[in-house]
Amino acid sequence: MKQKDLVATFSIVGFDPTTKELGIAVQSKFLGVGAVVPWAKAGVGAVATQSYANTTYGPKGLELMASGKTAQETINLLTDEDEDRALRQVGIVDANGNAATFTGDNCFDWAGGIAEEHFAAQGNILVSEETVKAMAETFKGTAGTLAERLLAALDAAQEAGGDSRGKQSAALLIVKEEGGYGGYNDRAIDLRVDDHPDPIKELIRIYELQQLYFSKPKEGDVINIDEETMIEISKALQTLGYLRVDACKTEDFAEALNQFILTENFEERQQEKGKIDKKVLQFLINKVGQ
Repeated sequence: MKQKDLVATFSIVGFDPTTKELGIAVQSKFLGVGAVVPWAKAGVGAVATQSYANTTYGPKGLELMASGKTAQETINLLTDEDEDRALRQVGIVDANGNAATFTGDNCFDWAGGIAEEHFAAQGNILVSEETVKAMAETFKGTAGTLAERLLAALDAAQEAGGDSRGKQSAALLIVKEEGGYGGYNDRAIDLRVDDHPDPIKELIRIYELQQLYFSKPKEGDVINIDEETMIEISKALQTLGYLRVDACKTEDFAEALNQFILTENFEERQQEKGKIDKKVLQFLINKVGQ
């Protein structure tokens, strides 16, 4: 086994019984950890494979759960057939919320995991077990979406010590039936920070951008464009070159606003004529001030 195969990291896999979302959040002193550790399939389960990572645990684990195996049964089958199981670490949650974690006897200290209802948290080469404890307690004690709870758990884990070698990359993967862009796949959120001095904070930042661009407006986000708001929007669109200063037709205004929304990739927040998403409006005003 070559040293370059070592994926020393901390991760958490989770399940939301209300939305049926499954996901993984992970951080490591390892380049591009998102390409190695997280595996998930909607309606099946989520797998985090690390520590001399056996990447076959991902697809094989999902295949086993798809056949009806629980998270624990899946780990048992994966590790039983792996001669190097003592070097492996893996966390799994299935689509029923059953969770399990495994840490091989030869994983480098500190190494271990916690598995409870709807989540499994694990890590190796950590400063201490407080990293894993912080993940578990934060996940259980945090309200919000699955993505928000996983990110909060990851952030708390870093604050509690994290990887003893430092920080480099992080990733967040959330799957849900027809949850991907346009509803064509299950990748509701698939974000990676491959090389950054503070990867978890950067992951949280781009998650917030992902929510701005691709999540649908919530109740209260949409407002009517009254006369005052139209003047404010018009001035901003003129400054950015979307609307002629001498334009006076409402059709010109509507077309300019539509062009801005499409240019900035706000299709998911586009509204019927005469209305606007407050977050799009704020983005427009902020862009003028940049």
